Amino acid sequence: MAYKESLSYLKSLNPSSIRLGLEPILSLLGRMGNPQESFPSVIVAGTNGKGSVAAILASILTAAGFKTGLYTSPDLVDFRERIRIDGEMISPKEVVDCLHDVKSHVTQTVSYFEFITAMAFSHFRRRKIDIAILEVGLGGRLDATNVVNPLVSVITNISREHEEYLGNTLAKIAFEKGGVIKEGGACVTAASQKPVLSVLADICRQKNARLFRLGNDFTTRKKKDAVFSYRGLQRNFSSLRSPFTGIHQIANAALALAAMEVISSAGARFSVSDEAVIKGLRAAQWEGRLEALGRSPLFIVDGAHNPAGVATLVRALENDFTYRKLVLIFGVMGDKNYRIMAKRLFPLADRIVLTRPPSERSLDPQVLAALASEFIDKVEILEEPENALNRAFFLAGEDDAICAAGSLYLVGEIKRVLGKAKPHGHPSKTNARKVNNSAKK
Repeated sequence: MAYKESLSYLKSLNPSSIRLGLEPILSLLGRMGNPQESFPSVIVAGTNGKGSVAAILASILTAAGFKTGLYTSPDLVDFRERIRIDGEMISPKEVVDCLHDVKSHVTQTVSYFEFITAMAFSHFRRRKIDIAILEVGLGGRLDATNVVNPLVSVITNISREHEEYLGNTLAKIAFEKGGVIKEGGACVTAASQKPVLSVLADICRQKNARLFRLGNDFTTRKKKDAVFSYRGLQRNFSSLRSPFTGIHQIANAALALAAMEVISSAGARFSVSDEAVIKGLRAAQWEGRLEALGRSPLFIVDGAHNPAGVATLVRALENDFTYRKLVLIFGVMGDKNYRIMAKRLFPLADRIVLTRPPSERSLDPQVLAALASEFIDKVEILEEPENALNRAFFLAGEDDAICAAGSLYLVGEIKRVLGKAKPHGHPSKTNARKVNNSAKK
């Protein structure tokens, strides 16, 4: 089976389907010889910021000289973005090899996410990594990644999402995400709501696990721009630079640092120097989150796809960027709380171009148009993201900003339109300008 055929096979497993439960993945991994047990790991759960924390921690451990696997979802442009070692994507040949390995052990129905999670474990075992950083797909307790006994469990933050799967209260959602905390383990979190902390503390007491909280057990202080100080569990840093835009990324960096401290305290095996911390923060990369793809006009893409993510995006647009007018490209999945997202984001825009992300779960832009009319008169619908992008560039002046948000699927499609398939490095200003110019002809 060639690489393209492998991708076609994976697509046949219905990537949009969601199935929670550990029995199928445990059964499959058992037949594979339990590759997930061949390396230590860290698991990262939460509502927002999971990918950023995982990417920062992986970068720090790589800078420290450890062969570090990183498993994240979803991909934006290339499937291979999901599985990386020391920042390098799995190769097409390795995709084929790992697919064959997993497929040869399938004896019952396996979901798309279960299958590719097994592929990641297969790849990490084959390459003999030192440690894996695993981003939870959905929830935690019943997610396919939650088959490891991690050195530390990270829970970034918790807000209401996927309520049909996780429950309709913060306490219920916290219970599901807190399922990544293991017996005798450790949990690092930035969660702050009382009902959430109560649930996490109860889980830690029941499992004899340690709980470390941002703002209590470790703290940060913003200095200027992206520079911050970190007072940690055992180590302190006076001037670190957040690798990503937005004040919320300082909290994500702090979570990665606290997780690194827990790992380091487990023994000399994962000792990380101050130099490695600084180098790793500087080298960390994570696409599609407040990512600037061009200037004049400022062009930002952000994968905010729930109310908490949109609230963070709004703060960044108000505080971290300078522009005259804002042209918003917006598309969202129908199963998201798009009404609250629209209420928070739409009032910031001077023009709105509504579109449809490339997914069968995407919301009809006509529904959004009715919401947008409550906040702004200048609303247009262009269902194809490429057409929406061209129109936004036509509308924006050099001192304006364009922001595409609402879905990682939308961000991925826009990056594909721009022809930027590399997961590391940002699309050039030149290509963004080409879109701009072609739109105005």
